[in-house]
Amino acid sequence: MTLAERLLVLALLAQIVWTFLVMLAAGRARFHSVRAGKAPKRAMLEPYGWPDKTQQIANNMNNQFETPTLFYALGLLALVLKLVSLPFAVFAWVYVAARIGHTVVHAGSNALRRRGPIFLVGVVALMIMTAMLAVPILVGRPV
Repeated sequence: MTLAERLLVLALLAQIVWTFLVMLAAGRARFHSVRAGKAPKRAMLEPYGWPDKTQQIANNMNNQFETPTLFYALGLLALVLKLVSLPFAVFAWVYVAARIGHTVVHAGSNALRRRGPIFLVGVVALMIMTAMLAVPILVGRPV
């Protein structure tokens, strides 16, 4: 395994671990909301009735199953097609850092002025990674 491949695999694993941590945080927030009487017990069965902070964390957990699916697909395709380069791996880490930053803001202050640009950095990283895979395939040679 090359250094670039190793860095990419570590980025993929980091995003997976981050998703588990967000899932645990959402579960913990929901448990404490119900236990403290801040949410009806029925809220566990429905997507509403949660305190704002608990809902923010739950919303972020759901976000971990949106653009990250593209990230996983791109990473696995790059590995399978042997198109992993050091720049590709760096953009993978940029994406992971953006996801972590997005979670911190989303589950914290939820300031859209901060959250939006962080989200955009992650999406741009995905777009660049997509181009880095598509170009060699379309032209039949590595970038």
